[in-house]
Amino acid sequence: MNRTIIEPSKSSLKIPVRELYEYRELISVLALRDFRIKYAQTFIGFLWAFINPLFTLLILHFVFGMVVQVETGETPHVIFTLAGLIGWNYFATLVSEAGHSIISAQDMIKKIYFPRLVIPISKALTGLIDFGAVLICFFLLLFYYQYMPSKNIIFLPFFLVMVIITGLAGGVWISALTTRFRDFQHIVPFLLRLGMFATPIAYSAESVPEKYQFIFQLNPLVGLIEGLRWCIIGG
Repeated sequence: MNRTIIEPSKSSLKIPVRELYEYRELISVLALRDFRIKYAQTFIGFLWAFINPLFTLLILHFVFGMVVQVETGETPHVIFTLAGLIGWNYFATLVSEAGHSIISAQDMIKKIYFPRLVIPISKALTGLIDFGAVLICFFLLLFYYQYMPSKNIIFLPFFLVMVIITGLAGGVWISALTTRFRDFQHIVPFLLRLGMFATPIAYSAESVPEKYQFIFQLNPLVGLIEGLRWCIIGG
């Protein structure tokens, strides 16, 4: 009796770039669908993309800018904070959405074939719309304070790509764990809330005491958030 043995491809860990390109239309359709669903049947619709980050900004500014009074040099603390919040908000959204995306799309996965990375990548595209909304708020804030953005802003796309890669990596990893251990659906929001305060959003990385710097720098978002801030307001 002949036996057929099916073995996984040795290149299974490689990202199927060509295949993903072939499914680019599906990525766009899923991203547009997610965007419509996100703000469907809400009273103020897309305005929530502005309200959520601004509310977070007010909390961080009150705690670190008014109560703790962290030093931000000549840069107003509210501008300093929003420059860091731009990157963090996008990362947190990407990790959260991509983290449970596979479970949410289980029915579709069972019916048709497509690269599984299509789903988290579509979440990244949807998150870019919210990222753009926060960026608009930031430039309006710069105009209000008559604060000129840094010439380093030309490097913003590079750091944005790095945030996307980091967020997708975290989201895909969490998605794999969530399909096996559903508890991660409850753990991830807690970790993201903790991570917001463990990341230099409303304070600078230099303000962290030297004895904690090694542990602090293990956070991959430290360099990315500081880099985004450097792009926008210099340093």
